Amino acid sequence: MIHSLFLINCSGDIFLEKHWKSAVSQSVCDYFFEAQERAADVENVPPVIPTPHHYLISIYRDKIFFVSVIQTEVPPLFVIEFLHRVADTFQDYFGECSETAIKDNVVIVYELLEEMLDNGFPLATESNILKELIKPPTILRSVVNSITGSSNVGDTLPTGQLSNIPWRRVGVKYTNNEAYFDVVEEIDAIIDKSGSTVFAEIQGVIDACIKLSGMPDLSLSFMNPRLLDDVSFHPCIRFKRWESERVLSFIPPDGNFRLISYRVSSQNLVAIPVYVKHTITFKENSSCGRFDVTIGPKQSMGKTVEGAVMTVHMPKAVLNMNLTASQGSYTFDPVTKVLMWDVGKITAQKLPGLKGAVTLQSGAPKPEENPSLNIQFKIQQLAISGLKVNRLDMYGEKYKPFKGVKYITKAGKFQVRT
Repeated sequence: MIHSLFLINCSGDIFLEKHWKSAVSQSVCDYFFEAQERAADVENVPPVIPTPHHYLISIYRDKIFFVSVIQTEVPPLFVIEFLHRVADTFQDYFGECSETAIKDNVVIVYELLEEMLDNGFPLATESNILKELIKPPTILRSVVNSITGSSNVGDTLPTGQLSNIPWRRVGVKYTNNEAYFDVVEEIDAIIDKSGSTVFAEIQGVIDACIKLSGMPDLSLSFMNPRLLDDVSFHPCIRFKRWESERVLSFIPPDGNFRLISYRVSSQNLVAIPVYVKHTITFKENSSCGRFDVTIGPKQSMGKTVEGAVMTVHMPKAVLNMNLTASQGSYTFDPVTKVLMWDVGKITAQKLPGLKGAVTLQSGAPKPEENPSLNIQFKIQQLAISGLKVNRLDMYGEKYKPFKGVKYITKAGKFQVRT
């Protein structure tokens, strides 16, 4: 399936390569570099690039391109999911999936890739199994290995590898038994000039951090599970129970993992948590214009909208902007024509505003269209879809675990047209 994997940084340097079958020349990446040049943004690089003899399937994570080389036709999503699993494993092992972390732990990286893919086919991708096979790096272990010449590879076959629950190892013990769940929702929306919603969708995930002894069997129920569309499950979840009762029943992996990801696509269910009042005008046959924007909370269920940042790609004719912010600070880059306003916390009592004059090139025609406003924000302790965890029950063990649920709403691609 996968013949080779190349890791490429933002500068276009191939800083790591791994071949499972025959070695593939680095020159195959030239097709990827050509596609990268044609794409205006890193996110617009095509995930699948056909070449005369190969297919290049890639993902972009943490300023690194993971480019895999395929010689036969395979389902692209299968390869993309595997590449994301590789990036998640690096994040789990090294605390970050960066070029520096990968270079510092290059031996462990090659050991992991050797275990995760066998002759080009996925083998061990579960974090618990990999950690039994290859010990995560620590300062003490690095010192011992350098003195004794030993490696991080384990001596015995993982117990979970041969069981029917390969995601959980046997004999887990904790002094404090805890189960935490993070419900994280991202809202993607396009708001038109009049303030009406053109498009709105919520992408949500439930991330779990489970530190429970033994072999617990958990059941997680929701107040309103019918909200969820297009749900994607971790392999530990019993799908039949979800189909019949809309309850998540599972024996959890040990540690951090993504329990489910879901979508809420019914527009009438998607609340828009902020509104924007805007007046952006450019005068005909004049070198000046007006910029006036106010942002305020809307359907935020009484919670505070925090960390608001507005980014505006101004037209090329704009030379400079002389603005006054009632809250936060702004920067305008006259080269890239990008205006960034760091608003911070939004309160209904004092609405943040940004207004002032826009200087245009003299003699330049009036811009054909007004710029769009891209907004980022965060709301703590709120799932904007209204999803709520009802209860978590545990079977199979006698102790009482400490349980906690946290809700976060963030802006994904949130755009206001002016």
